[in-house]
Amino acid sequence: VQLQASGGGLVQPGGSLRLSCAASGIRFSINEMRWYRQGPGKQRELVATITSGGVTDYAVSAKGRFTISRDNARNTVYLQMNNLKPEDTAVYYCYTILGRPFWGQGTLVTVSS
Repeated sequence: VQLQASGGGLVQPGGSLRLSCAASGIRFSINEMRWYRQGPGKQRELVATITSGGVTDYAVSAKGRFTISRDNARNTVYLQMNNLKPEDTAVYYCYTILGRPFWGQGTLVTVSS
């Protein structure tokens, strides 16, 4: 199983980014996918979840600003992040479970002016 995250970068407060996570080695369409993040000096936290059926859930900090989606034909999960704030600065990881947890390598998002 491989999860390849991309799309991070430097963005100003109020800006947007879209993260992508391409999965291989799994039957992607049946897997629940998640995005986590770990900010500087902070514990890793769950940001968003999307089930195989497309049901989504968000951390309080992400609601109304972030949107998780999936494209089963491309084996890819996305995280659209709008109205970014400095406190969103973190390494973002995609995650799934197939018998055991699998993590992507992380992509760094820096929100700064």
